[in-house]
Amino acid sequence: MCASFQRPLTIVVDDDPAVRGSLAFSLDLDGFDVEAYDSAEALLGRGVSADRPTCLVLDQNLPGATGLEALQALRDRKVQAPAILITSHPKPAIVAAAAAAGAPIVEKPLLGDTLLREIHRALDA
Repeated sequence: MCASFQRPLTIVVDDDPAVRGSLAFSLDLDGFDVEAYDSAEALLGRGVSADRPTCLVLDQNLPGATGLEALQALRDRKVQAPAILITSHPKPAIVAAAAAAGAPIVEKPLLGDTLLREIHRALDA
């Protein structure tokens, strides 16, 4: 009998459908299950399960709650999944807040395999 294998989950939250779609496609090809949401509120309404390795990829500049605000709300709910913040030209206050939250920043545009490396690093920690 074969042991059951469950792929790690990456949760992508980005309001740009092109970014969401391309990330979901490329992460699936790289061996991840992917859930994609267009807002922090959509993610928070669904919640995050702790039943398998999960990494959050949160756009900082979302309509409504920001990526960091969503991360804080999840931490308040005792969700400890690692998180990566994606954004363009982060201001020093965002860099400091992300560092305090333990969330590395990957700057947009997402070039090369930087995001994938950060996801692997987060899941291996």
